[in-house]
Amino acid sequence: MPKKKGRKRVVLTEEEQMLLMQQKQLAEEEMNKKKEDMLAQFLKEKLAKEERNSTVNIHKINLQWRTVLREVKARELRKDIEILSQTFERVVDCKDSVVKSLAKDLAEAEAQYTHALRSHLHNIDQLLELQRCRLGYLDEDYHTELQALQKEFDTERKLIIQHHNQESRYIQDVLLAMEQNFADSEYEARLDFQSTRDDVKNKNLEEKHYLRMQLEGKVEELWKRFQQALRNYTEATEDRKLAFEALKARDEKSTREIEMQMKKLQKMQDLIISLKNKIALHARESEEQNRRVREEKEVVLKQLQKLKSQMNRARAKARNNLAKLCRESSGTLKVLERVVEKAELILRLAEMCRRLESEEEKVLPFYASSLSWDEQKVADKVAMEKPVEPLAEMMQDYVGLERFWKRYNKVRLEQLSLERTKEALLQDNLKLRRLLKQYLDGISVNEEVLSQINPLVIVNQQTVAPSRPQPVPPPHPGYWTGPFGEGCSHSMRPLKS
Repeated sequence: MPKKKGRKRVVLTEEEQMLLMQQKQLAEEEMNKKKEDMLAQFLKEKLAKEERNSTVNIHKINLQWRTVLREVKARELRKDIEILSQTFERVVDCKDSVVKSLAKDLAEAEAQYTHALRSHLHNIDQLLELQRCRLGYLDEDYHTELQALQKEFDTERKLIIQHHNQESRYIQDVLLAMEQNFADSEYEARLDFQSTRDDVKNKNLEEKHYLRMQLEGKVEELWKRFQQALRNYTEATEDRKLAFEALKARDEKSTREIEMQMKKLQKMQDLIISLKNKIALHARESEEQNRRVREEKEVVLKQLQKLKSQMNRARAKARNNLAKLCRESSGTLKVLERVVEKAELILRLAEMCRRLESEEEKVLPFYASSLSWDEQKVADKVAMEKPVEPLAEMMQDYVGLERFWKRYNKVRLEQLSLERTKEALLQDNLKLRRLLKQYLDGISVNEEVLSQINPLVIVNQQTVAPSRPQPVPPPHPGYWTGPFGEGCSHSMRPLKS
């Protein structure tokens, strides 16, 4: 029988095969993604329905459980009320019996009290009667003793008055006798005194007269001698007296002149001394003033030199500061220009990043805090406290950049995440490239492939494959692997050998 001619298979190039495989993979991935989305939506709806049913069932269970609990609690409360009522009745009976016993005791106590009161009043009456009798006896004793004391007092008073009168009369008699004796003795003493005084007076007068006569004779004789000596002296010293008076006048005149000259000399000496003192004082003052002037001159010269040196140093320092200021200002201007350029670059980059932001980033530009409410409260409290360390005080100046650093940290984290994702994708791509290369090497025959290890090539009944088998990538779902590793779709039939 003639062979049936099948459809001619269109030979595709490697690139077309790869594109076809990628398209199929993308289509299958989209289908899988749709299935997963549908499954997730179905599960979400089912979960929501289950949650609603569970809430309704929980509500019903809670209602039934509450009714059961109410019934149980009502039964327990009824039992408690019955027990409490019985207990209350028992307690009331006990209280009634106690009240009755107390009333009986009270009646007995009242009877005993009345009996004791009667006996007490009777005893008090007896005691009052005894007290009255005792007071009567004491009153009688008092009156008898009072009368006896009055009688004794009267007798003693009379005796004392009589004795006093007798002593008064005796003292008056004694005084009268003493006055009479004193008058007699006084008269006798006065007579003796008068006689003695007259005798002494007469004797003194006689002695005085005798002494006066003797003294008058001596005085007259001495006066005569004195007058004679005076006349002799006057006659002998008349010439000398005249010369003496002349010399005395000259002496007085010379004395006055000497006194005048001495006064002048004294004045001149005082003037000389005062002038010398003034000259010495002026000399000392001038020397002191000259010394002070010299010292002030030296001090002024030193200060002038010091000021000159300070001025020179200040000028040099000012020149250095000016040069340093110029250098720093130029450096600052350059740094500020760089900062301005950097700021402009940052603004341009911010505009570019703003265009590339997603809707979520535009709505929520800052990441949510991972701290709990208590931890956030503690952190806010610590941030509100006044810093103590210098580094913390410096950080207070950069509090305004907190939001910037948040966005920067978020972008940095996303960048790191993307870099890691990129590295993972690069690793996956490299693995896929290796697998694809291995697969292509397995289905193609050329010199480069034959020069390398190939599990499909046998030379001289020996395989070129390594002793350890290489891992073969699993077949993609929806493809069939042929005997030579060729992948075909399920819609295509495998080739016959």
